[in-house]
Amino acid sequence: MSMTDSLVQAALKEVIDPNTGKDLVSSRNIRNLKVSGDEVTLDVELGYPARSQLDMIRKLVVDRLTALGASKVNVDVRHRIVSHAVQKGVKLVPGVKNIIAVASGKGGVGKSTTAVNLALALAAEGAGVGILDADIYGPSIPQLLGIHGLQPASSDGKSMEPMEAHGLQAMSIGFLVDVETPMVWRGPMVTTALQQLLNETRWRELDYLVVDMPPGTGDVQLTLAQKVPVTGAVIVTTPQDLALLDARKGLKMFEKVGVPILGLVENMSIHICSNCGHPEHIFGAGGAARMAQDYGVEVLGSLPLDIHIRQQADGGKPTVAAEPNGQIAEMYRAIARRIAVRVAEQAKDMSSRFPNIVVQNT
Repeated sequence: MSMTDSLVQAALKEVIDPNTGKDLVSSRNIRNLKVSGDEVTLDVELGYPARSQLDMIRKLVVDRLTALGASKVNVDVRHRIVSHAVQKGVKLVPGVKNIIAVASGKGGVGKSTTAVNLALALAAEGAGVGILDADIYGPSIPQLLGIHGLQPASSDGKSMEPMEAHGLQAMSIGFLVDVETPMVWRGPMVTTALQQLLNETRWRELDYLVVDMPPGTGDVQLTLAQKVPVTGAVIVTTPQDLALLDARKGLKMFEKVGVPILGLVENMSIHICSNCGHPEHIFGAGGAARMAQDYGVEVLGSLPLDIHIRQQADGGKPTVAAEPNGQIAEMYRAIARRIAVRVAEQAKDMSSRFPNIVVQNT
């Protein structure tokens, strides 16, 4: 059978990206398709980072086109991450394409540890990633990344260079004050500090900036929702009813200010006894699924209650960095890919495509 563009396109419609659940043609992933005799050359451009998935997707394409009759298939699979729409009237931060807020309604659900590991997972999949510690009163990112006690450099006295650890760019009030100094500040000072940390840091070509939010729905959350260009929010909760009550408040806050909810992450979902291997739902079961159903959002994934996650976080080398090939690290990467896919599904930012109109008297 003679190979034609239309036949190849029809075959590629049958190739489903397992990360999106959509075919490569309707997702507009196909680039530079060329058919010469029974040889096919094409590029597959993904809108999300997926370094661990490239070979698998390449094999899906090659196998399908070979079955169609192609004698040779040249496929280049890559990703290209673009800026996506944010709240109306809020400008993007220079050097940052997308901002993802990781929030919870209350403390103690493992939000900061989850945020850091998800940022590391996005970086492991090939993205440029930074993390901003928005918890002014209780900054934990310096400890989690193993770089507490260090201070950022400033070349001009006006802006700061981000700190770096495990391939992440990072900024936190914890780099600027002594670890034992309490931040006895009122709301306006806290929100001003957050905006300075965000806008006066010289972020370098970030595909994603993960913002580790403080718990609750107070001044910092409102400032971030109204003045920071947020692409989407991830809500971290445990299955426990008390945690879910507050998680619902956090979700509704983002909805009210027009920030898309990318999904829920259920942390401490299940515990596997290290002695006997017995699984137990210490904090209950199915809580995130029920909440997701109530609000029409997605459960991005579930994470176990595991002593190694805590030990590695306390040691300044979170799980994705400490055991990159481990089972739990793969859980984080799967959730991070799903977050990136949900970001890629948002409307793109078009502000750079429109010229500025200046009216001058002549």
